Amino acid sequence: MTRRHYKWIALGLVALLIVFSVVRALSARKAQQEAVQEASVAKAQSVVELAASDVVKAQVRDLAQGLPISGSLKAVNSAVVKARAAGEVQGLTVREGDIVKAGQVLARVDATEYGHRVKQAQEQADSAKAQIDIAQRQWDNNKALVDQGFISKTALDTSLNNLAAAQSNHKAALAAVDMARKTLDDTVLRSPIAGVVAQRLVQPGERVSIDARVVEVVDLSRLELEATLSAGDSIDVRVGQEAALQIEGSNRPVQARVVRINPSAQAGSRSVLAYLTIADASGLRQGLFAQGTLGTGRASALAVPLSAVRTDKPAPYVQVVENNQVAHKGVETGARGESDKELMIAVKGLAPGAVVIKGNVGSLREGTAVRFTKPPSP
Repeated sequence: MTRRHYKWIALGLVALLIVFSVVRALSARKAQQEAVQEASVAKAQSVVELAASDVVKAQVRDLAQGLPISGSLKAVNSAVVKARAAGEVQGLTVREGDIVKAGQVLARVDATEYGHRVKQAQEQADSAKAQIDIAQRQWDNNKALVDQGFISKTALDTSLNNLAAAQSNHKAALAAVDMARKTLDDTVLRSPIAGVVAQRLVQPGERVSIDARVVEVVDLSRLELEATLSAGDSIDVRVGQEAALQIEGSNRPVQARVVRINPSAQAGSRSVLAYLTIADASGLRQGLFAQGTLGTGRASALAVPLSAVRTDKPAPYVQVVENNQVAHKGVETGARGESDKELMIAVKGLAPGAVVIKGNVGSLREGTAVRFTKPPSP
């Protein structure tokens, strides 16, 4: 190997050393930058800034306990007018939304056939009355003849039986007249209650059968909510308890009161129906959906907002601020209720006055430093 070859080998080694040094320097600089960046991020995350509205103090509150309820509104008084005689419907002019009075004629069924039946029954009754007159004269004559000794008492007994049979036939004919007149009266369909027409189920001229639904009338002056309760919740429900409801399509709250509780559970679901009367039913309609809270009692306990209790650990806990740091405190939850229009929950395991972080802040790591933009009021 010549001297020239050694020279090229030496130059190659120098070049490799230079490249290695440059790469090492770049790697060290990158690592230093990453360390600086991580340090700055850690420094930024090490202090959490909270507003006074992000925390709440745990304190004893008066909780209005209640059960969530929902259901549809129903009219207390409603009626379905049905045909009590078969025939063609005549004079049906009312439609949905029309106001009707109690006893108002809504429609008629063609009464031609039923009128003839009344006449037929009346003629049969008159014929039976004539038979009574004949049997009566016969009995009077036979009685006179028996008194004079011209005929036997057996003939008198026969005439008496004929008179009794004629009287019975007349009574039966009169009963048939009453039945025919009753059927004739049933051809007139009247509203049993005052209210508003909710449905018209047939059209004028349509032939209907007995018990066919013709018109439905509802009284909107009194509405009630039919609420379905679970078996466990129904134990705390009593007649007279009040509820605040929100009606579908309405922004105003509506007050209601429990007036009846079904004594039997529903088959299958084992649920219990409770009926709440609406205090002010003006502007409401049957069938609207309503939901709200039924007040079942009041309780006084140390409470925090329900949203502040976190359940992402095996046991429920709350995030509190202690010594300007975040701490996780395990709690035992109790009754729920409203206080100052906010849903609260009773807790055990916190000291009164503890500064609790609300649920809208999110999860914070224990030991995280906390700084307030404005210190919470004492």
